[in-house]
Amino acid sequence: MYTLGVRDHVMIAHSFQGEVFGPAQRLHGATYVVDVEFRRAELDSDGLVVDIGLASQTLRTLLADINYRNLDEVPAFANCNTTTEFLARAIFERLREAIGRGELGAQARGLSALGVTLHESHIAWASYEAPLQ
Repeated sequence: MYTLGVRDHVMIAHSFQGEVFGPAQRLHGATYVVDVEFRRAELDSDGLVVDIGLASQTLRTLLADINYRNLDEVPAFANCNTTTEFLARAIFERLREAIGRGELGAQARGLSALGVTLHESHIAWASYEAPLQ
């Protein structure tokens, strides 16, 4: 399996509902380092997993929708605890849709899997990974 990774970051604010979250129930901020891994069993006809430039640009565009935002005010996340795990899945879904729309090039439709990891700090992170086929 071949893997190509790209990295970016995003700064958000949010709060959580539920006693399990303790002081994080109050509004607080987070800066996530976002790693995305694109996977495929065989390289495309150009010898690539995916175009690294398009992958980086697409990730940057998708993250711009939530960067410097209070996620409590984003309609798509209404009534959701925007945990690190939740956000990893949300970014995965947005990337999957972008691949389907051809934003990473026609060859990207041959990707077999995608993984998204959000690093909340140097000691804590969460990921979501799934097949694309």
